[in-house]
Amino acid sequence: MSDPTIAVTGATGQLGGRVARLLAGAGIPLRLLVRDPSRAPGLPGATVHVAPYADTGAATRALTGVDVLFMVSASESEHRRAEHEAFVAAAARAGVRHVVYTSFLGASPEATFTLAKTHAATEGDIVASGMAYTFLQDSFYMDMARAVVGEDGVIRGPAGHGRCAFVAHEDVARTAAHVLQDPARHAGRTYRLTGPETLAFDEVARITSEVEGTEVRFHDETVEEAYASRRAWNPPSWQADAWVSTYTAIARGELDVVSGDVEAVTGTAPMTFREFLRRRG
Repeated sequence: MSDPTIAVTGATGQLGGRVARLLAGAGIPLRLLVRDPSRAPGLPGATVHVAPYADTGAATRALTGVDVLFMVSASESEHRRAEHEAFVAAAARAGVRHVVYTSFLGASPEATFTLAKTHAATEGDIVASGMAYTFLQDSFYMDMARAVVGEDGVIRGPAGHGRCAFVAHEDVARTAAHVLQDPARHAGRTYRLTGPETLAFDEVARITSEVEGTEVRFHDETVEEAYASRRAWNPPSWQADAWVSTYTAIARGELDVVSGDVEAVTGTAPMTFREFLRRRG
């Protein structure tokens, strides 16, 4: 039997790009599904196909003949739910047998983090499609924990003393690459991908200060203050809700989860936030 044909979405981004490079480095031929082919990485054995999630015709053509699909969640937008629904339908129509989807830790219709509700709906669409699946429920990324430090060195948000096991893109990518190389072994599984420790934002601030030699602190806003401080960017309401609920989900303990799934799948423990900052620097 020939090896399965693997398609990778999001290859121009942080996560999909890492997964594509890991698979190409292992000598696995790939189809890279992108929106902008000029940004696609040049990888040995990879072909590039233009297939925006919402373009069902292009997606169906690009996925025809694909056995295993790595589906990175679409860019945050008010249309993400519909884009995911259309893409899953295209994958099923094209005959894809197995979808590995990057979901979110605690994805649920009742989740506090608003975008986690979209992930739950997409998981439901994939299950209902009849395709085999593996869900990678990622915690918030370590990149985000660093990116929310303002230019004045202050992290602002209504997170209280809530804790989160932030995870590195690199560890999610390693896990995804392992799953994609032996998908049948992971069919029907949901993996919770977290870092090895939970951190409150005051600890994120302290560790960032120590590693980078700068003064970083956390200001625990009220929800009202959080919405007010983000009006400077004039976000649409769905975006403001997503930004603020990032912190309120943490405050409510919904991300206070440490899972051993990264190490269980890959054989290597995930990096700590301190290790992430040192590598980043």
